[in-house]
Amino acid sequence: MIEITNYLCGTWQSGMDPKLPVRDPRDGSQIASTSSEGLDFGAALAHARNVGGPALRALSFPERAKLLKDLAAAIHERREELIEISIQNGGSTRGDAKFDLDGATGTLAAYASFGKRLPEKPYLHDGDGLQLGRTPRYWGQHLWVPREGAAVHINAFNFPAWGQGEKMATAILAGMPVIQRSAPQTSLIAWEVAKTIVESGILPEGSYQFIAGQPGDLLDHLEGQDVVAFTGSATTGRVVRSSAGVVNSGARVSVEADSLNAHVLAPDVESDSDAYDQFLANLVTDLTQKAGQKCTAVRRILVPEAMVNQVAEDLSAQLGRQKVGDPAESGVRVGALTDEAQFERAVEGIGRLAEQGSIVCGGPERVGTGATIAPTLIRANDGAADVFHELEVFAPVASLLPYSGEAGEAIELVRRGGGGLVCALYSNDGDWTETVALGVAPFHGRVWIGSDRLQGQGLPPSLVLPSCVHGGPGRAGGGEELGGLRGLELYMQRVCVQGFQGFVQKKLGAPSAS
Repeated sequence: MIEITNYLCGTWQSGMDPKLPVRDPRDGSQIASTSSEGLDFGAALAHARNVGGPALRALSFPERAKLLKDLAAAIHERREELIEISIQNGGSTRGDAKFDLDGATGTLAAYASFGKRLPEKPYLHDGDGLQLGRTPRYWGQHLWVPREGAAVHINAFNFPAWGQGEKMATAILAGMPVIQRSAPQTSLIAWEVAKTIVESGILPEGSYQFIAGQPGDLLDHLEGQDVVAFTGSATTGRVVRSSAGVVNSGARVSVEADSLNAHVLAPDVESDSDAYDQFLANLVTDLTQKAGQKCTAVRRILVPEAMVNQVAEDLSAQLGRQKVGDPAESGVRVGALTDEAQFERAVEGIGRLAEQGSIVCGGPERVGTGATIAPTLIRANDGAADVFHELEVFAPVASLLPYSGEAGEAIELVRRGGGGLVCALYSNDGDWTETVALGVAPFHGRVWIGSDRLQGQGLPPSLVLPSCVHGGPGRAGGGEELGGLRGLELYMQRVCVQGFQGFVQKKLGAPSAS
């Protein structure tokens, strides 16, 4: 039996009993155990602040970028081995495992590229200098400087590699040490990635630590310079935000949570168009990749009433051709949910949605012996029924919601999700698209627009890119990650330095007035 350990204060440490079981979702068998009980999280945070932080801040941005490039290479070197572990621990198909691992190394490599072009200075400029008085002698300059705390990263179970890589890429480049907490369900994969990072010796001591079990009293030891970045359910996100440690310390918090992402088909799109083919292809991807366990996956599909029957027939036909089962088998497109608890929640959720509609394809039945269900499409009797805009089933499940085709109704229905990570629109009508895009924009981190002219050119809306912001308001948590260099801002402090122009410009290298 494998014991998954924690890396804190420069050593691998075992937690006390009781141990949490880590299982293979294909058959429920236990493959490992882990615990973080009894560990000194206060000491871990102090180690990050006092050892890791100074070591990272002593490096320039390009030097920290080089660390990220080397980390990406080190993880990629173990890619084949990590894929096999992901199949066993995450129920992932080989393609899904690649998606997670390549997302981690790709994001690290992207931020290495961003960082190598940054100045050899311990800060970044935020805009031009400002004249503050009657003459240019009184001058102001906004800067970004690294915060001198630790970054606590609480990661979700669905992307054990990418979750780590995405968060640490921005934190390390900004000059902030990280403590990564993995979800116990997929902690075997996360642990193997953590071992790769530690054993590579690439990062300075104290700049990377790893927790495989529950976070315990970790948040109780936060201080004002610390940052918490959380990915998970909205319920747990609220617990994090309201914890005494966060409230009392004033630590900065970013939350990425539930999201009832919508895909909206416009009334101008015909079934023989490229935009329609794109619409179907993206829906199939979302309902099969990672068994629907993506925070950016579609949950609501808005279709003009005149097209509902066509979409239901075409989409169910394509979903029915996807092989479901043991992810280790060749040709399987839809693997297992992460554990039995996720399976039970999915079954319950399908039941609640089906009370207000009918199951077009798939359903709550178990496929094989594992935590596996087929891609499921539910057609709503009434697209405005509350349950479709309130309940997220984190599985290969989406609801087909008929609407009039009017831009105003599409906006109203999408906004009822309370805030999302991404909304996808499909139209060749510029006026309709502009109206709906701007109408849903305040409620989303991204708005993705498909059309005949984008066919074969655009990446799927559910794909998170390092150069674009990832996050969303309201129900989606209110956090924001990535977005190129915008991602560094969570880990840095914006400060305005004011004084004599000659001094400010000379000492801080501020832009000249011209």
